[in-house]
Amino acid sequence: MADINTINKDFADLFEQGKELLSSGSSDHMNAAREKAFVQFQELGVPTLANENYKYTNLVPAFDHPYTVDLQYRTVIGDLNELFYCDVPELDTNLVLLSNGWYYNQNRELDIPKGVIVCSLQEAAEKHSEIFEKHYGKYAKPNEEGLVALNTALAKDGVFIYVPKNIVVEKPIQVINLLRSDRDLMATQRNLVVIEENAQAKLIFCDHTLTHNKYLSNTVSEINVAKNAVFDLYTLQNQHLNATVLNSVFIRQEANSNVLTNTLSLYGGMIRNNHYTLFDGEHCENHTYGMYLMDRQQHVDNFTFADHAKPNCVSNEHFKGVMDDDATAAFTGKIHVRRDAQKTEAYQSNNNLLLSENAVINTKPQLIIDADDVKCSHGATVGQMDDDALFYLRARGIHEEEARMMLMFAFAHEIIEKIRVDALKDRIDELVEKRLRGEISKCNTCAIACSN
Repeated sequence: MADINTINKDFADLFEQGKELLSSGSSDHMNAAREKAFVQFQELGVPTLANENYKYTNLVPAFDHPYTVDLQYRTVIGDLNELFYCDVPELDTNLVLLSNGWYYNQNRELDIPKGVIVCSLQEAAEKHSEIFEKHYGKYAKPNEEGLVALNTALAKDGVFIYVPKNIVVEKPIQVINLLRSDRDLMATQRNLVVIEENAQAKLIFCDHTLTHNKYLSNTVSEINVAKNAVFDLYTLQNQHLNATVLNSVFIRQEANSNVLTNTLSLYGGMIRNNHYTLFDGEHCENHTYGMYLMDRQQHVDNFTFADHAKPNCVSNEHFKGVMDDDATAAFTGKIHVRRDAQKTEAYQSNNNLLLSENAVINTKPQLIIDADDVKCSHGATVGQMDDDALFYLRARGIHEEEARMMLMFAFAHEIIEKIRVDALKDRIDELVEKRLRGEISKCNTCAIACSN
């Protein structure tokens, strides 16, 4: 196995040798951020176990592989609109397809209000430069996080969403991130979402792999939610065992904004979710939820950081996990209440069910409070199935296996019921039930029948 220095040097060589392709088609603003981020990546490198925030997730084996990296758009063979279909007919969304981190150039016309922009990141940098340059690179932290620095250095494309002031997008925007290649592939995707004052929108990210190859995706999403805006973000992760998903989300909230996020990890080889929220205005409200169902040798790691910089804000964070076989998971949640953020209410909880002796969860909720007039709490639980509840159900004639399934489903449903899109909530309920029954092993929403 290569050491981390060799891996970092390989990326440095890739950057230097691919400079012409990286800068081609990208705006001067992106390329300036790219150069700066490359220097920062050389200082930070790919995070290792020595990094406290990655103490339980070893990324070196995932990066130690000769992936192909596409530094320019590759024409997609076939029509992805025909190849992929969403199997939730009741879910009426604006569907946007991305292929290996690139905005698909044959996306169908969307049913969105006048003024709303949904396009590729490259197009936004060129045609909507004023909005783009106001927000791109302003919320992510390449100077603190090696994966973000690497993403910023290599980013070429992704999705750009802009919702103008006072506009309500009734139909959710569903972004399908497809990984499809005949080679093992590393994909870099950069997304930028801007929700202006008094606007409302719901965004659904779905990650899918369409071939059996080994994949590593490094995605960064920057999201700004302006005053009085309401924004929902749902992330559905359901990929095969050869996939490594590195997903970093940076949200900045302005005064009186309301944000709900729900990250659902149903299947995947290795998943790392970084979730940062900056409360940059008074009376913000944020609800951050997550659920993970892992078995075999899958690994998921959720890291969250709620930065309360202004007073009178509320944050509520709740993650739940069900672990079986040899699966491993980690949860690290940080809440920082700054000195001037008086009257803050911040709550955090992580609950886990271990279904086997070999399943492992490391959980570490943290509070850093510099203000004195706040209400904050945090907690974590790790345990097995409730024997009393199981006995109660069996005493009423329910078979043990079915009783166990019912208890696990009830455990997970507390997170699912927070979804504010009814059709999606019903479908996730169904997927989770199938997942707990072992009836699905990976994404079952693509048109290609895979056996991995």
